[in-house]
Amino acid sequence: MDFFLLFLILLSFYFISFFISQTTIYNNIIDERPQNLSSDRSNNFPSNNLKNSQEESFYLKTISDIKNDFILNSKSFLEVNLSAMKVRLYRDGGLLREVPILAKGDPQVWGGSALGVYKVLSRNEISFSIIANVYMPYALHYYGKYYIHGVPYYPGRQKRITTITGGCIQLSDKDAKDIYELTELDMPVLVIGKEKDYYQFTNKNLSEFPEVSAKSYLVADLDSGFVFAEKNSKEQLPLASLNKLMLALVVAENVDLRKSILVKPEMLEAYGSTKELEAGKSFRVVELFYPLLIESSNDAAEVLSGFLGRTKTIEMMNEKAKAILMENTQFVDSHGFDLKNVSTAQDLFQLGRYILDARPLLLEIAKGKIVRSFGEVRFNIQELWNKNVFSNNPNFVGGKTDYLAQSKNNALFIFKFLTEDGKNRNIVIILLGSDNTKIDTQKIYKWLLENYSLSSAFKD
Repeated sequence: MDFFLLFLILLSFYFISFFISQTTIYNNIIDERPQNLSSDRSNNFPSNNLKNSQEESFYLKTISDIKNDFILNSKSFLEVNLSAMKVRLYRDGGLLREVPILAKGDPQVWGGSALGVYKVLSRNEISFSIIANVYMPYALHYYGKYYIHGVPYYPGRQKRITTITGGCIQLSDKDAKDIYELTELDMPVLVIGKEKDYYQFTNKNLSEFPEVSAKSYLVADLDSGFVFAEKNSKEQLPLASLNKLMLALVVAENVDLRKSILVKPEMLEAYGSTKELEAGKSFRVVELFYPLLIESSNDAAEVLSGFLGRTKTIEMMNEKAKAILMENTQFVDSHGFDLKNVSTAQDLFQLGRYILDARPLLLEIAKGKIVRSFGEVRFNIQELWNKNVFSNNPNFVGGKTDYLAQSKNNALFIFKFLTEDGKNRNIVIILLGSDNTKIDTQKIYKWLLENYSLSSAFKD
């Protein structure tokens, strides 16, 4: 009897120790960086003030997460990885072919390659680019003016050798042919700029998040997707003039910025007026970005959308939103007056991340800086009313603010911070429905400095 009792006691200890060890392992897995997990864990947090510790880190979804999902679900797709400079073709979730990229676009001179989730729209053994006046062998068209192709050549058969393209992805002829033959129409194309890095921020004993007036907000690291704090960040709210960031983006990617637009009287019927923007004058497309992004000119928005065609412009804006994971966004006009222009703070994170990676010159313009404009800018930048209240802050990377009486103030502000280990991080503060975006932002900025071992990257 004593032996049987001893056996039961030992057996009980075994099961208890087994349960404890399994619980510890489970907790350790949850606490690890989710580098090799599906994106199910990303984006899945309660809609209230979030004060993250290292044990409760959340990351917003990126294109890298879409890639992981595709692999886990055994999908066939094409990955264009601009960081690794590789094109990879996956068949049923497995890597079938990997080839090097010879040339890509440069975002610092307007020619950055378009990032996002697309699909193969057409396949042609030879395509002709009217813009560059070259033939492109084994061309896979996936968006707008963007292709994956072999080494281009002029009509006289002379090859165009370059390390920088106007945005297309250039492979060797042999590799382009191999990829071309393995792809099919409608195959997904994932164009990844920067890999998700899962940087771990050092936090102290977190203080209470400051009281801010915004109905919805999101504070997140653009490079990793790490969320510091959020409130109602999945709620659809009116966008107002934040629309103009997407307008500038689709124009930059789909129009020759050197083209001139003749301003017509019917293009100037929107609310407000912009000095020097008058009927009968002509401006290069890129020049119109200055009043559009610095003083949020409705006239400039109408001129640009009128040039492309208003209906076509809105279609392009909505198409681009879906491609960059803005899943709960809808555009109905180019300037943002209509309250049916809606988005979420999480979607605006995707827009800010995209512009920073692929179209950073738009952020420079928003700060009031002169960038490559293919000639003289005929707007007096000093006289444009810069509504970006932090434009003189050396740590302000760029962004936009706006106001509508019905929806109050909105803002998307990107700042550069320095971490304790000397890393530069781009952190976005998104506010929707705020009484005062400047005061709200200053409170959040101070909270970040005090709670995450951060400092301003540049001193005033």
